[in-house]
Amino acid sequence: MKRKVNPAEGLALVRQYVYEGELPTPQLRTAVRFALEEFASRHPGRSVEIRIPWIGAVQAVAGPVHTRGTPPNVVEMDGPTWLNIVTGQPAGGVVQASGARADVMQYLPLFGPGQLGQEHSE
Repeated sequence: MKRKVNPAEGLALVRQYVYEGELPTPQLRTAVRFALEEFASRHPGRSVEIRIPWIGAVQAVAGPVHTRGTPPNVVEMDGPTWLNIVTGQPAGGVVQASGARADVMQYLPLFGPGQLGQEHSE
């Protein structure tokens, strides 16, 4: 998959979102697109479509492939909810999922404390 978002820029924006709790709309969109690209890169396939309306969508996860029309396995949510989920934060938003393979929680979070620059407190 060819990336559209520079990974260093995307990860920096994801970190900023975690620390500040919000981003201006253009930066939020970039962070969400980066996280979608990262998900598809780590979990290649075309059996599940993850949609963030008005921002982006990717097909990912190995398994049966669809070629036309609405995919049988769809996960949809807003941008802040997606960023919260991929960073292991409380989601607080609505996640709509349909299809037998639409449970992608086993692949999340994408970014752990080390990637987010968070120190472990003991």
